[in-house]
Amino acid sequence: MIVEADGGSRGNPGPAGYGAVVRDKLSGETLAERKGFIGVATNNVAEYQGLIAGLRAARELNAETVDVRMDSKLVVEQMSGRWKIKHPSMQPLAREAQEVAGFFRKVAYEWIPRERNKQADRLANEAMDGENAPKAAEEAEGTKQPHWSGAMGEPTRVILLRHGQTKLSVDRRYSGRGDHPLTELGLEQAEKAAARLSKVEGIAAVISSPLQRAQQTAQKLADKIGLEVVTHQGLIETDFGTWEGLTFAEASKQDPEVHRRWLGDTSVKPPNGESFDEVHARVRKARTDIIARYGGKTLVLVSHVTPIKTMLRQALDVGPQFLFRMHLDLTGVSIAEFYPDGHASVKLVNDTSHLG
Repeated sequence: MIVEADGGSRGNPGPAGYGAVVRDKLSGETLAERKGFIGVATNNVAEYQGLIAGLRAARELNAETVDVRMDSKLVVEQMSGRWKIKHPSMQPLAREAQEVAGFFRKVAYEWIPRERNKQADRLANEAMDGENAPKAAEEAEGTKQPHWSGAMGEPTRVILLRHGQTKLSVDRRYSGRGDHPLTELGLEQAEKAAARLSKVEGIAAVISSPLQRAQQTAQKLADKIGLEVVTHQGLIETDFGTWEGLTFAEASKQDPEVHRRWLGDTSVKPPNGESFDEVHARVRKARTDIIARYGGKTLVLVSHVTPIKTMLRQALDVGPQFLFRMHLDLTGVSIAEFYPDGHASVKLVNDTSHLG
């Protein structure tokens, strides 16, 4: 993949922001964008922040090799090891960038002229022009410290809600693309979850999988807070193929070798179905789309076990084994916050206190 990054400061030091783009090396397609306002800083600090955000985005996309292209001669030469890093403010940023770069098999750095870095430059300027920039600049002057993890900017708060009970969940059957409605108990669970989440202030959108069990759950909340349900295809459950509607034992008996491998390998697909790796890519794209539209706001996403686990995995930045070790209950509530600089934090996992 290709990472293009840029940063700028109006005053040097002054109000500063960064931008980063991740592209497919073959097609040139934009796979991810990052931008963020970092307060009062120098151009060089902003350039490094852009690099770090771009590398984190590429790691999230499971890149193995990365070509970094920047119009900052200083950052390119320092990260290539040809120039020493003398300034104290640069050293921790360079170490952080080197740490993230260490996750890839290979990272190459190339200087490019500014006219070839227009998309990252545009994102950096958007960050410096953002509505939060004056406030953030004031905070950077000392009125407020950044998030303890070092995250900068206003996070997008994502409240993840699993749908209520269906007939297939009663019998613990694989329930993927089959479009099953909620049971009476499922409707009651959705009503209780809606009553709880309706007390959350500032919900900007209720976004749901297209399947009716998720739509019915989402509608309960939307009706209470006066919003329309927005549907996003990327939040749909895994396609379990020929295992749809089967129990664990039935699927294991039908395809013993594939089922055994599937339980520990996220690249394995159920027959005529979808692998967890494919779900990961789909959910990542959905999250990017949603944050591009509603960035910095509080959102409720109503979905299914695998997409919710996948989004939590992405927020925690952990490996695929997380999927096999995390349990989610019907109408369980989880919360993750995604920052514009690529940081994220998980605030809550599988809370069902509203059912008590």
